[in-house]
Amino acid sequence: MLCIGFVLAFVFGLLAQRLRFSPIVGYLIAGVLVGPNTPGFIGDATLAPQLAEIGVILLMFGVGLHFSLRDLMSVRRIAVPGAIVQMFVATAMGWFLGTRLGWSHAESLIFGLSLSVASTVVLLRALESARLLDSERGRIAIGWLIVEDLAMVLALVLVPALAPNAEGARDGGIGLALLITVLKVGGFVALMLIVGRRVLPWLLERVAGTGSRELFTLCVLACAMGVAFGAAELFGVSFALGAFFAGMLLNESPFGHKAAEDSLPLRDAFAVLFFVSVGMLFDPWILIEQPLEVIETLAIILVGKSVAAWAVVRLLGKDNRIALTIAASLAQIGEFSFILVGLGASLGLVSEQTRDLVLAGAILSILLNPPLFALMARRTRVADTPVAPVAKGHVLVVGYGRVGGKLAVVLSRAGIPFVVIDTDDARVEAARAAGYKAIHGNAADEAVLAEANPSVASLAVLTIPDALEAGHVAQRLKQGAVSIPVLARAHSDEAVQHLLRRGADAALLAEHALAHSLSEMIAAMPEYRSGPLPSVARAP
Repeated sequence: MLCIGFVLAFVFGLLAQRLRFSPIVGYLIAGVLVGPNTPGFIGDATLAPQLAEIGVILLMFGVGLHFSLRDLMSVRRIAVPGAIVQMFVATAMGWFLGTRLGWSHAESLIFGLSLSVASTVVLLRALESARLLDSERGRIAIGWLIVEDLAMVLALVLVPALAPNAEGARDGGIGLALLITVLKVGGFVALMLIVGRRVLPWLLERVAGTGSRELFTLCVLACAMGVAFGAAELFGVSFALGAFFAGMLLNESPFGHKAAEDSLPLRDAFAVLFFVSVGMLFDPWILIEQPLEVIETLAIILVGKSVAAWAVVRLLGKDNRIALTIAASLAQIGEFSFILVGLGASLGLVSEQTRDLVLAGAILSILLNPPLFALMARRTRVADTPVAPVAKGHVLVVGYGRVGGKLAVVLSRAGIPFVVIDTDDARVEAARAAGYKAIHGNAADEAVLAEANPSVASLAVLTIPDALEAGHVAQRLKQGAVSIPVLARAHSDEAVQHLLRRGADAALLAEHALAHSLSEMIAAMPEYRSGPLPSVARAP
């Protein structure tokens, strides 16, 4: 299953990229080809979703590593009421469609709930591709997602009470189930904040102290998987939510960044299997047999949910840029929808028709979500604050993180004009607050780059840590009407070669810069002033 899934996902993902589609399209097609509804090899329909769940766990763990408790609390006034209202509106629309098609109230309610919750994987992939994960908009979207996950945990507990052979509401069954679920979730959160907040960072630091990279990686995976499994088995909380809290608490450790790097390859690989597993469940014949019902389902996901989310965010006082981002983020459904509708089917509450409509809505909304996000990006870029006129001979500083921020200070003190480009809202606002000219957006975007007027710039410095993204920016700069020198930072020899191939004139390896700084410090010591510097310290 792993061999076939990875190989086909790679082949069709690469083909989709070549055709200027999102690679997600290729992953979904790979799943359809190995599913039971197409001829040829049929993958294990039980194993594939379980492998995909590993990707969801690692993905939410990685998000938690970049998301502090302070970030979560800062968006609660928007995420909590927004998610509740949006889920209510989407559920009501789904319930109305189901009753119009002649379904029971229970089946219609489950159908509506399935359409109300967004996919963790798709939402995070969209935010990452737009470089919005660490922005205010990204934090609101993630907080919104957490509220939806908590609501679905409650729904999964209450749905069995709707089954025909269940005791249902007799003897307060639903109320008792709800109370027990709330207590379990509250107990898990309290345990993580009181005990886990101290134990997990302490454990990570102790393992890092052993100096074994292998044990450190295993510790990271054990924390992610162990907390996720314990949350699900002991407290009835979703795997994704448990992994998120584990990552959020490890974020308080000095080694949180290293933990994020170590989990990244596995996270990306297993997240792909999520899309393959979705494709395996899809029956293409429903598009021919029930086209009108599919269009109505898709309209609820893409239009109904998005409009409700946009309206709530605007009513809560946020600007149109944030509202559009949240609306585009939630215009899809995914893993929780499959779990809920699958539970309904196992209890005899949901028919195959309902399940197939949910799957069709998921497939089509996942396919259409990247174009929606691209449209949102263009709209929000227009709404961004225009940068002041740029002087000729200026320096382009791409990235205003730790390195870019320090470089901006040095350039400012030297009186060298420069313009900052960054994808993060907060960092752009911080640069402007410091008196610097700053542009919000991805420097690889032609329209964003044009605002910085690179044709009259003297130099571009790429301080972003991601070599793939920096290589894309370097290539874009070299393809312009006027080619300017490009300097970049790198974290490995392979990254240096990649950046040079993409057009960078020079790539500075952090370890080399550190070696030179250390050699200068050693040379300044009295015992080395009269003699030659040791060969190790003088290495180029």
